[in-house]
Amino acid sequence: MATFIWRGKTWEEIQAMELKDFMGMLTSRERRCLRRGFTPAEKKLLEDVRKNPTKFHRTKSRAMVIIPELVGTKLGVHNGKEYVQLEIRPEMLGKRLGEFVMTRRPVKHSAPGFGATKSSKFVPLK
Repeated sequence: MATFIWRGKTWEEIQAMELKDFMGMLTSRERRCLRRGFTPAEKKLLEDVRKNPTKFHRTKSRAMVIIPELVGTKLGVHNGKEYVQLEIRPEMLGKRLGEFVMTRRPVKHSAPGFGATKSSKFVPLK
């Protein structure tokens, strides 16, 4: 079985890091986001995950950066309409929650609606 390596560090080394050291491995945008601190909703989510990491947690914080503390948890991330289940894996480190939950679905067209074209006004409604 291959061990997980992310940016030259093994999973055990990443887990042992403090948040400040982990921030040094991220891109500048994610570093800036973490340096500014967590929003109240993100703080609440982290507290809930610390209390019970095996429970399913729901959040609307799509802009939250995935940190090592969240790996292995199951989250429901809001896509604008519903909560989509997402299991956090080590490969997702440094990304944002919203990157993994799409807000748009593919369009499935059917027949044209009433009045959409000139010929459709003669289509019987029943």
